[in-house]
Amino acid sequence: MKRRSALASLAALAIALPAFSIGTVHAQTTGKPLKVGVRGGVDEEIWEVVTREAAKNGLKVEPVIITGTASPNEALNNGDLDANSFQHIPFLRDQIRQRGYKIVNVGTTLISPIAFYSRKVKSLEALPNGARIGIPNDPSNQTRALVILRDHGLVKLKDGFDPSTGTASLADITANPRKLDLVESASVVLPRALPDLDAAAIINTFAYQAGLISSRDGIAVEKRENNPYVNVIAVREKDRNAPWVATLVKSYQSDAVRKFILTKYQGSIIPAF
Repeated sequence: MKRRSALASLAALAIALPAFSIGTVHAQTTGKPLKVGVRGGVDEEIWEVVTREAAKNGLKVEPVIITGTASPNEALNNGDLDANSFQHIPFLRDQIRQRGYKIVNVGTTLISPIAFYSRKVKSLEALPNGARIGIPNDPSNQTRALVILRDHGLVKLKDGFDPSTGTASLADITANPRKLDLVESASVVLPRALPDLDAAAIINTFAYQAGLISSRDGIAVEKRENNPYVNVIAVREKDRNAPWVATLVKSYQSDAVRKFILTKYQGSIIPAF
């Protein structure tokens, strides 16, 4: 009942998946399933449910599990995927601005709060002076980590900063009274680096793969109220109004998927529909 592809790089992805030059028409006229790029763990499990709901709606869907540093956005933009579902709106916006991707958000999925984890302390307040703290190196998720540190009084950010309208980097820290050593790293690396750090901010996708659940294991969790980091389904611009897009979004935003998220993830993930 499951069809999974594990891809370690974009090169492997390109070999495994033919480019779809006509996107929606290809999937609907050949009977081949729509290929949706997702990350392993949370998204993979949710899309198993979405795939069943899509089948009820007459749409064949095949989740494609993207691993390592391979980019689901690059694969989508190149036509190797029909859609992807793994990222929040600020991350998508940054990717489009930096790389010029012709892809768009077509529907919200979930809110997946980032959290700090530690093998050494029970709270951020318990961190010693000079503690080594891992934070994501991409702009949007680094912002989320810095906001948590700010909200817990460990750093100060430039006056007037608003995470709903912009990003923050290490250069925007105006005070660091405990002289925390903030170590930038790719999100995929941080769970493995956790034993060598005093704490690390890890996004839910990779935390869950490492057996960590924010509501159970996090020592500090991102605020849920007015959270701008809503995850979405993305497609190429040319496919935005294709009939299958509405069906795909409907299949995700179903009662079955909502119930699965609420039951499976113990409140650490919030349906955004």
